Amino acid sequence: MRAIALLGLLCAACAAQAQGFDQSHAAWDALLKRHVVLERDGKASRLRYAGVAREHAALASYLASLSAVSRAEFDRWGKPERIAFLVNAYNAFTVEKVLSRYPELRSIRDFGRFFGNPFSDRFFRLFGEPFSLDRIEHEMLRQPGVYDEPRVHFALNCASLGCPMLREEAYVAAKLDAQLEDQARRFLSDRARNRYEPREHRLEVSKIFDWYGKDFARGGALGAYFARHADLLADAADDRRRIAEQKVGIEFLDYDWTLNDARP
Repeated sequence: MRAIALLGLLCAACAAQAQGFDQSHAAWDALLKRHVVLERDGKASRLRYAGVAREHAALASYLASLSAVSRAEFDRWGKPERIAFLVNAYNAFTVEKVLSRYPELRSIRDFGRFFGNPFSDRFFRLFGEPFSLDRIEHEMLRQPGVYDEPRVHFALNCASLGCPMLREEAYVAAKLDAQLEDQARRFLSDRARNRYEPREHRLEVSKIFDWYGKDFARGGALGAYFARHADLLADAADDRRRIAEQKVGIEFLDYDWTLNDARP
């Protein structure tokens, strides 16, 4: 049975390669629209993994289409097409990784933090090579001088509640800038993950800003990034003013690695 399944994926990959890659990411878009559940006024989400599992053939076909793209074809695309491809690939292969052990999984870290680490494990193929999630994020999307787009951190979803939400649609080149900007606004204005504590004059922000601070600061201070987004981080005018004037402390919140599963 496994040999038959692998043969099916190979056939799907060959067909996708012959027809050219679907830049609308329609198959992934349809799965997201059916199975992403929005929370907190659309600032957070969970995924019905059980529902995606029932449609695993559709996910597998989409993943095969990603794997069928050659590096030469990818390099001919424009920057928005490449970013959309990489972000969607990261998110879709993350879901595939979770499904390999679902439902006996409460956190993606259950795979292991050192041995079996799901982010460094080369469990899929891109551009004809074994690939990992870390390689997509750190060696491609974060490669200095190539994309220089810190908002991808609001789009990549690591299957955890602490992550920026899994968007309810696929990323596409035609509206990529608007999608990334919307993701940034949703994440920064989510008080469960980014908030101002007025009594302490302190910003309490996601651990993402600790891990990837230099991506957001771009040679300056991280506080300057928050200053530009003061209207999203606080509700009161005085609090926003203090953030804009960089007269606040910064504390990084603990990261919640609980699986972002929308269980019944």
